Amino acid sequence: MASAADIQQEQLPAARAEAESLRERSRTMTSTEEINNTIFRPGSVKINVKGAFIVDPDTSTPAVGAASNLHGNGRGSPTHHETSDIRLPNHTAVVSHIAVDIGGSLIKLVYFSREVHSTDSGGRLNFQIFETDRIDDCVEFMKHLRDKQLELNGSKPGELCVMATGGGAYKFYDKIRDALGVDVLREDEMECLIIGLDFFITEIPREVFTYSETDPMHFVSPRERIYPYLLVNIGSGVSILKVDGPRSYQRVGGTSLGGGTLWGLLSLLTGARNFDDMLEQAGHGDNANVDMLVGDIYGTDYGKIGLKSTTIASSFGKVFREKTMADAAADAAAEAEKRSPGHDAGPVKLGFTESDISRSLLYAVSNNIGQIAYLQSQIHNVSDIYFGGSFIRGHRQTMNTLSYGLKFWSKGQKQAYFLRHEGYLGAVGAFLKRQPKNWGRRNSLEGMEEILELRKSFKAKEPAAS
Repeated sequence: MASAADIQQEQLPAARAEAESLRERSRTMTSTEEINNTIFRPGSVKINVKGAFIVDPDTSTPAVGAASNLHGNGRGSPTHHETSDIRLPNHTAVVSHIAVDIGGSLIKLVYFSREVHSTDSGGRLNFQIFETDRIDDCVEFMKHLRDKQLELNGSKPGELCVMATGGGAYKFYDKIRDALGVDVLREDEMECLIIGLDFFITEIPREVFTYSETDPMHFVSPRERIYPYLLVNIGSGVSILKVDGPRSYQRVGGTSLGGGTLWGLLSLLTGARNFDDMLEQAGHGDNANVDMLVGDIYGTDYGKIGLKSTTIASSFGKVFREKTMADAAADAAAEAEKRSPGHDAGPVKLGFTESDISRSLLYAVSNNIGQIAYLQSQIHNVSDIYFGGSFIRGHRQTMNTLSYGLKFWSKGQKQAYFLRHEGYLGAVGAFLKRQPKNWGRRNSLEGMEEILELRKSFKAKEPAAS
């Protein structure tokens, strides 16, 4: 008969094997935190980003059918530059939803399409933009996507869902739901911004970049460790979020002087009809004709405190003097006309143009945003600052102002990051938040008891394994 020692010796290899198995399960098995997250925050759509890349604009998917007639080239509002699609060569799963982020000035729309006219697998994320005042055009475009969804993404008619975020998700909820006859799910704006930005930072190559005059577009590789960071989201107004984790964030500040301010004032001060015309004008202007510079005051640099002669001392600081001189010249011309009727002195010209005004105001708004972003980064001890929203639009003067300002004030300790799809953070976040069909309804939690039992047994065995 075997002794207790012999039995224990025989059982030792099995115990060791079981302990090793449990240790292996602890490495590969879903953690308690992940299980809880699954229960309380159900899984969202999973995009296969393996091999993803941003498509050259010349090879973007051509618009199909009615969409191509909405805006001439089918690439969104004709007043906005083209945004490149993201090719997803390995995503073959059906996608039956689209996402919109409806702000005060612009609507950003994201949808997935398969490579319908190609033998290639996968598909792409497509990006469209509309002015909010043209909501009806956006609704018509969404109707087209609804009618073409089987061809575009492999889902049956009637299954389409609209994920909506931004203030317009509430303002235009009834309009979208009634016009499309589909479910419209509204998502929290700030959370969608973070989800979208995290996706771009960690998953999409050649998306995030830094800017300087010597290296205008230096791409940053996707990385895993990204927190904490600040998101400065510049739309009509500006919100600044401190982000500590995937769902851990707080709004720490902002300013009402944002893209809407620039758009509104320039529409009063210039003949530009839209935001991109204003940015185009700014690209040709000289703010030195409008702004009072350090050199205008000191005649040179103020090197003792690190100010160049070209540093703006007072935005629009020369306008009053120029206007006063122009008024005096106009009065003199009127007097000359009285003394010598028929004398034509010609129109009195100001010393600046609409382009100069556009550039000056662009700098004023951008400098204000950059200064506030820097101060918030100091308060919250954060070094990485991402600029999102539809304000920048790849405009080099804006990026240079923000990037240079942060480096100057922080003595090189803070870094400004920009994105190629900067305006679509909220729309992409809403797109990714699409949850499994029927989640939260009857039978949607089938199998959860098994998960909870598994968790219990795993915790009970952990002491034995150690």
